[in-house]
Amino acid sequence: MRLDHVSYAVARDSFVSTVQWLGSALGASFTDGGVHPRFGTRNFVLPLAGDTYVEVVTTLDHPAADRALFGRAVAERAAQGGGWLGWVVGVDDIAPVESRLGRAADEGHRVRPDGFDLRWKQIGVRELIEDPQLPYFLQWLVEPQEIPSAAPRTATSIQGLSIAGDPKAVLEFLGQPAEHPLEQTDVTWVDAEEDETGLIAVEFATAKGPVTI
Repeated sequence: MRLDHVSYAVARDSFVSTVQWLGSALGASFTDGGVHPRFGTRNFVLPLAGDTYVEVVTTLDHPAADRALFGRAVAERAAQGGGWLGWVVGVDDIAPVESRLGRAADEGHRVRPDGFDLRWKQIGVRELIEDPQLPYFLQWLVEPQEIPSAAPRTATSIQGLSIAGDPKAVLEFLGQPAEHPLEQTDVTWVDAEEDETGLIAVEFATAKGPVTI
């Protein structure tokens, strides 16, 4: 399985400053990703080398943020002071995951500032809310050259994730028998209390050396 992206959630009043801080730390500028009307959220994205990207996301003052699972997940993380919301696994076909979880994926879209309508399906946010160590799954419904990780403008890349939790539970959720869950991305498992699980740090390789956030 491959890492599609990592999400960093913040409150609306910290959104711009967080985008600027992360961009400075990683040595590259984020771009405006646009609004997710079905989820009541918006984001800025930074495409990275290695076919991944970082998303900084916040809620909108819109009813969808209270109704949609993703909007609720972002709001809850922001209310805790902000930070890493989670990690997202990219799949070419989300149907087997839908079958395993027993429900249909949610459809998402956002219109980029250039007018392109970026579309995808995602599933697993419900489980992420209940157990933050778990990822959610995403299948892009556009051509590869249109996805956010395409055409990175920086050599910065994600080298590893530190996840507090139980690797057995995560691997079972992924349907992955192998001990190493992600291709090309190191995962370090950190012991944690049950109410403190989740993505706690991301290690990046930058032109100035490793950076951990």
